[in-house]
Amino acid sequence: MTQTPASLPSVTFSHDQADAFDRITEALREDGVDLTDGFTQPPGAGKGRVLAVTGKAGSGKTLLLSALSRAAEEAGVTLISGDYEPRKHKDRRTLAILAPTNKAASVLRLRGVPATTIHRILYTPVYDPQYERIAEWLAGEGDRPEIEGLTDEALDRAMAFFETNKSVPGALAAAGLRGSDFITGWKRRDDPLDIGLIDEASMLDDKQFDDLREIFPTLLIFGDPAQLAPVGQSGRMVFDRVAAPNLMHLDRVHRQDADNPILDLAHALADPQLSFEDFERMIEDKARADDRVIWGQRVEVDLMARSPVLVWRNVTRIRLINAFRRVHDAPEDALLPGEPLICDGIELPLKHRKKRLDLEARGLIKGAQVVYLGPGSKPGFSRLHVMGAESPQVSAASIVKIEKPDEEEPFIPYAARMGATFLHGAAVTIHKAQGSQWPEVQVFAPDLYAAARVGRVEAGQPLWKRLAYVAITRAETRLHWIVRNRLSRPTAPLSVDDLRAAPPAPLSLSTTEETAP
Repeated sequence: MTQTPASLPSVTFSHDQADAFDRITEALREDGVDLTDGFTQPPGAGKGRVLAVTGKAGSGKTLLLSALSRAAEEAGVTLISGDYEPRKHKDRRTLAILAPTNKAASVLRLRGVPATTIHRILYTPVYDPQYERIAEWLAGEGDRPEIEGLTDEALDRAMAFFETNKSVPGALAAAGLRGSDFITGWKRRDDPLDIGLIDEASMLDDKQFDDLREIFPTLLIFGDPAQLAPVGQSGRMVFDRVAAPNLMHLDRVHRQDADNPILDLAHALADPQLSFEDFERMIEDKARADDRVIWGQRVEVDLMARSPVLVWRNVTRIRLINAFRRVHDAPEDALLPGEPLICDGIELPLKHRKKRLDLEARGLIKGAQVVYLGPGSKPGFSRLHVMGAESPQVSAASIVKIEKPDEEEPFIPYAARMGATFLHGAAVTIHKAQGSQWPEVQVFAPDLYAAARVGRVEAGQPLWKRLAYVAITRAETRLHWIVRNRLSRPTAPLSVDDLRAAPPAPLSLSTTEETAP
């Protein structure tokens, strides 16, 4: 038995949060993890269970998730990250905190929750034995090592970085090492883990959910059933598969959210009598009273480089992307540094499995948001910044596809024979935006009006309301509701200056010998 002093999180819970915390605490106690008294026992031989916490935006899901993770760590549970996993111990209890996308994981990390992506936890790095001793020391699993070529000052820098960021590769980079020094490869996870805590679970399809059940005997899923269901599941979400006694719902009761006009608009969509026209009048009223809501007459092109315009229809997405490139005088045969991209997958044959693992482990998974930094030194290679990734700078063989209005085949300015494939990211569909947030978000209202005119219903709610709910809750601080099909002129050329403050010494893996500046 492992025992440590534990204290409950010093937060003020609402009644529904407190009830969910207590129910989850009791379930974990039955499974050998006591958050109240602060001790753990080896896992039993039971079947395991799934518990779900649902709630709309602003209901406090992230607060509860964070409190649970801190209480588990104080009780002696080892947090498993995507970059290093301590050696197995039969009595150790572990917790992995996951999200479906890089951006969603980075939102949690910014709030102090050591999250990684679901995809990333499937692949674990293989460390050089010499440098694994540093990783063990950082994780509290070993004594301070003596490594030839590393001074005490370098090790102190590594520890200082790790205590703040909880990233082993970042700490080793702070000590002056490159990824190719200490990571020799990646392997697919074979053994199951222990407890999984999954945020943004509304994005999970049935296969992902089943895969997670195989890995984690105990699974805690958090999500918003008011969002859009995964494509191809006819409005069904994984919450529908959770037994009613294990399903908890949070209501919106938090004072700190009461004056947020964006959340006010989101929750107004629950009114079954609300029409699209009524909703737009509400937005106009909010815009007159609060500068956090903007009634926009045109798309602001300066925002599109880092925050895509959210649309419903692909035809709108393609037209906005091409308009963005035109106003920036982008050539047809090349990309400009600073252009946003969306990873559309990795095209590699099976014999290059290791290269695929390297790229995916670095954050280049389908749906990842990327900024083009410039061409690589090899034909077809691109230097890229992966938004939300823990080590964001990477060089990779790239296939870039830019779709054209009224043309069936995309235009390809350049391409490697194989590698990571990308679509342009100046505009994205609202479906693809789930799990992401940006400080400011532009929603293209004519598309939502078109969805309202179609009259489609998804899982008992008009589709336009689900689209509007997801779109406006992607905005952290300011919502731009764009009502006309117009585009502003840029105030400055595209730039990557805002990305140069990224963590130094990016990893250089065996598939890509280059690094971004």
